[in-house]
Amino acid sequence: LWIACTNPAQSLPNQARVRAALERAELVIVQDAFRTTATAALADVLLPAASWGEKEGTVTNSERRISRVRQAVPPPGQARPDWEIAVEVARRLEKHLRPGRPTLFPYTQPEQIWLEHRESTRGRDCDITGLSWEVLERAGPQQWPYPAHASHGKPRLFEDGVFATANGRARFVATPYRPPAEEIDARFPLRLTTGRLRDQWHGGSRTGTLGRLFGHAPEPCVELHPAELARRRLAVGDLVHVTSRRGSLVLPAAASDAVRMGEAFIAMHWGPEFVAGRGDERASFGVNALTVDAVDPASRQPELKHAAVRIQRAELPWRYVAFGRVPAARQAALQFELRSRFAAFGYASCVPFGHDDERAGLLFRAAAAAPVEAATLAAIECAFGLDESAAAFEDARRGVRSRLRVDNGRIVAAALAGGADDVRAEAWLRDLLGQPPPVPAYRLLKPG
Repeated sequence: LWIACTNPAQSLPNQARVRAALERAELVIVQDAFRTTATAALADVLLPAASWGEKEGTVTNSERRISRVRQAVPPPGQARPDWEIAVEVARRLEKHLRPGRPTLFPYTQPEQIWLEHRESTRGRDCDITGLSWEVLERAGPQQWPYPAHASHGKPRLFEDGVFATANGRARFVATPYRPPAEEIDARFPLRLTTGRLRDQWHGGSRTGTLGRLFGHAPEPCVELHPAELARRRLAVGDLVHVTSRRGSLVLPAAASDAVRMGEAFIAMHWGPEFVAGRGDERASFGVNALTVDAVDPASRQPELKHAAVRIQRAELPWRYVAFGRVPAARQAALQFELRSRFAAFGYASCVPFGHDDERAGLLFRAAAAAPVEAATLAAIECAFGLDESAAAFEDARRGVRSRLRVDNGRIVAAALAGGADDVRAEAWLRDLLGQPPPVPAYRLLKPG
């Protein structure tokens, strides 16, 4: 299985089934610009790909407008453009499958591949045989169709009333309504829908590394109507199990008037890269552990927008939070490292925060039924620089623990553990990052 430029271990529905398939495959090759995706963690071979701006080529937008893409910076390390990776693999296979014969992959430049693609459009409704990279360089972006001998593309399709069908007539398809593949019932009485956040993109492999893009939605949560929360005797911030027939996920509850009674909303971006733990004793794989793998028969698009779920309070009274300022160059690596600690908790999440470099950092939040072993907490705290030199308070019997680091007279990191009251100071303590402590550090650590 060769996966390029997509993240199925986050984005496909019914993640338990997806992961079983990935583990069963004899060889999983992942070709991606980011090693931090959930799918990259399951790869046998990881091929580093060049990202946009690191390669040459063209891009076509939804207006049918083709633009030239020029390399702005060279790819880092061993990363290569996608076409170059494919050509290199093909040539190595040829040596075994077609020994001594001329290569079927003679490409040395991306323009050669584009010219072959251009020829494949000849005589079709997307004909671009009159277009060239030289035209795109000289005249700028152009719309298809752009057939041979044309002087410009076609801004509006079908103006002549002739459509790309056998008889030239438009074809309308009347699609009858079909109910969701999975209806609610007494065991799963809520309708879960998923969708986008304003500032995030797909699985967040790129956008999920910038603290300022978490200003709109700072942490993973499940949104419910305020009356739904009240009916279930839940408060904002309470941890809940969100469970479907396929999996379970623990999340904090949030109130939203945009969600109707009887419904729940979880953003599609909250995959195992950001949130995990164990839901009802099963491993949790993010929001798509819950979704249905029924598909539309024509488009094969999964029914990601509707699943039947139940919501129950999660009995995880022991809480833990660690946060601190992190150099921008180290943030992505640290975020990736902290994900390996998720499995120790009943709930865990790790997200960046901060709107500028001076206040940027990482927030690790977790909960469990009982205090987690000290070695795990020490490893997390060490990642934030909360080592033996940090001010500390500990009551092992009660599972209460506090750490605070002050460098050059300014607070740079902290960790709090215990009951809900013992970690409550996080709300104001995080606002003090980068500032001198208002009182001696040891007083900030005192319980209550």
